[in-house]
Amino acid sequence: MSTKVLIIDDEPISRRITKNFLSQIEGYEVVGEAADAQVGFTEIVQKEVDLIFLDIEMPEISGLDFLRSLAKPPKVIIISAHREYAIEGFDLNVVDYLLKPVSMERFKSAIEKFEALNTTNTIDFKKVLGDYLFIRADRKHHKINFSEILYIESQADYLMIYSNNNTTWKTKETLSAIETKLPSTFIRIHRSFIVNMEHVKAFNRELVEIGGEELPVSKSFREVVVQFFEN
Repeated sequence: MSTKVLIIDDEPISRRITKNFLSQIEGYEVVGEAADAQVGFTEIVQKEVDLIFLDIEMPEISGLDFLRSLAKPPKVIIISAHREYAIEGFDLNVVDYLLKPVSMERFKSAIEKFEALNTTNTIDFKKVLGDYLFIRADRKHHKINFSEILYIESQADYLMIYSNNNTTWKTKETLSAIETKLPSTFIRIHRSFIVNMEHVKAFNRELVEIGGEELPVSKSFREVVVQFFEN
């Protein structure tokens, strides 16, 4: 079954380039195009969209504001000429952030990241029961109880998992993939950190103290952290 793609970009040339790249990759179907966010929203409502290629600077509504407005957005790959929005993009859990002009090699790399998030066979994390995960590290499969985990840190293509018994595991995975497999006591506080709120010693709107470390809370996740404790 093909992956259904929507392209939202106010530049016709950029839309054509994206379509051309996708035509060279098997299994992708462009089901819609939009030159602005309002038309893009209509396309999402009317069609089943699996992946959006999204520009940022567009008329009326920016790509980032458009993304924030979606309650349950599809996966998103940003294509922009502006490097300065990258952190905000990743804070919104985009799959990848491509800078124009985009090479075919870089485009394929973004597609591979998308496929890794959507193909269960490529994910080493497996939620076997409600209390633990198996992860692959050091050529072994390790059983980790959720209650042991202090926090998880993203380092490029790897994750560092820190436990309350001073054990650390390094495994090849993405933060977005593991986030879907964790129980509700785990909260994402930053594009690079997920914490087990049961182990949090103190917090404010900028920092979470856990395991003797102070981890940053990014602007996009501040209200989530505050609401967790208020509830």
